[in-house]
Amino acid sequence: MASKSKIDASQSINDSNSQMHSVSISLRSSPLRLHLESSKRVFSSDQEGINVKNGIPNPPATSIAASTEYPKHEKFYSQPIPASTPYSEAAIKGESPNPVENQQRNPRIDRPKDRRFDCFKTWSGKLKMQLSHLRGKQCELEPAVNVSQNVENEALPVARYFDALEGPELDTLRASEELVLPEDKKWPFLLRYPISSFGICLGVSSQAILWKTLATSKSMSFLHISLTVNLVLWCISVALMVSVLFTYFLKVIFYFEAVHREYYHPIRVNFFFAPCIASLFLVLGVPPLVAKSLHAALWYILMTPIICLELKIYGQWMSGGQRRLSRVANPSNHLSIVGNFVGALLGASMGLKEGPIFFFAVGLAHYMVLFVTLYQRLPTNETLPKEYHPVFFLFVAAPSVASMAWAQIQGVFDYGSRIMYFIALFLYFSLGVRINFFLGFRFSLSWWAYTFPMTGASIATIRYSNEVTNPVTQILSVLLSGISTFTVMALLITTILHAFVLRDLFPNDISIAISHKRSKTGKKRFHLRSGSSNTKDIEASLKP
Repeated sequence: MASKSKIDASQSINDSNSQMHSVSISLRSSPLRLHLESSKRVFSSDQEGINVKNGIPNPPATSIAASTEYPKHEKFYSQPIPASTPYSEAAIKGESPNPVENQQRNPRIDRPKDRRFDCFKTWSGKLKMQLSHLRGKQCELEPAVNVSQNVENEALPVARYFDALEGPELDTLRASEELVLPEDKKWPFLLRYPISSFGICLGVSSQAILWKTLATSKSMSFLHISLTVNLVLWCISVALMVSVLFTYFLKVIFYFEAVHREYYHPIRVNFFFAPCIASLFLVLGVPPLVAKSLHAALWYILMTPIICLELKIYGQWMSGGQRRLSRVANPSNHLSIVGNFVGALLGASMGLKEGPIFFFAVGLAHYMVLFVTLYQRLPTNETLPKEYHPVFFLFVAAPSVASMAWAQIQGVFDYGSRIMYFIALFLYFSLGVRINFFLGFRFSLSWWAYTFPMTGASIATIRYSNEVTNPVTQILSVLLSGISTFTVMALLITTILHAFVLRDLFPNDISIAISHKRSKTGKKRFHLRSGSSNTKDIEASLKP
């Protein structure tokens, strides 16, 4: 009996030792009661089944469940630990596993979010940043993101644009400057979408007016052009206008700071007239069946934003300061003038009198000032780069539309209309004979500046041929109409190619991402303007 008791005692000691090395984890019961296929069940005469995993026996589930008190409606069962896992290794070694370090990482989730574009966003997601926007302070970014410089949400002075940028449209950063946005990656699409995209709408919608004029003019009746062409072009223009306007409206919603900087850009600000002018073109080019139902109130609605912009822009031209006309004069300023003449033309065609005369007078006064300023550029002004030569055709747009507007107001293409038309025709020919003036530079959206001035000259020639009908005016009308149509079609195909095939139509918009102050690390340099000997300008450019 003594030997038997010794054997039983030794077995109990061995069982207790084996249980001391057993490891198990209590998991919440699953409805499916899944068990690992690799676990084995060992049965003995005096115990229930013992789970074995890699030679490590586990105690019965009932013993563990009895030692821990849980609510009666919940049951927990011991599950074996899978082999070669961080949890089993840490449990065997007696360490506490760290689930955060051992879980599988998702690179898309774990990488830090890029906050460098938040300062240009309308809603950055942080109340503190929004409050700093309202107070006009710098945007505060997360310290985890390495940003070289923050954006200052206040209007940049026009001199800062001239100092930091160069190129045909002030869209190239000087070597001494740094951007507040990353240059090594492509920016979001809306941030790269410029206001100058409305130039496409101007070119296509003006073609709808041209083909409507060709189909309805008596002098062009020998061409037998159907109004179907006008209808198709008008529908394309409407679809294009809606898509471009909707895209830029999204930019206003999500990246208002970028729109704010475009408005203060000395060249981009003129393109804010483009949506209104394109809308006027759409109303002028509407098919005759629809044109009968247009109400005069539409003219007042379309001209309201134009007069508001003119009060702002013309006031800056006249009041002096950094944005005076002699400082910011460039051919794109004609867009702010053309809006007056197009509005006068549309109002007169609707039967209005006083409103069209008012806008015609305002446009004529400022056109004469702008014409002289651009013709007689100061010797201290820099020569416009070659890439900016297409916008010289905007010289043709204003007198062409003005001649048609005055003819519509007077009811006849009289001497006043003919004088303005002849000025436009001379400017057209003086630019057309200089072929090398418009060759040898890369494609950009500025090329659309060719389109609607050439189309305007073609329409004015057709109107003139109705008054003076002879083979010369008829041939000239057909020739100019063919050139403008071919130019628009070529530019439209090229734009589609660069937008969807080459995908380089909208590069990073450098002009809106300049810093408020000159970079201290960049190389300091100054550009001596031709014929300038002003030592104060040189000293100012050398200052940090």
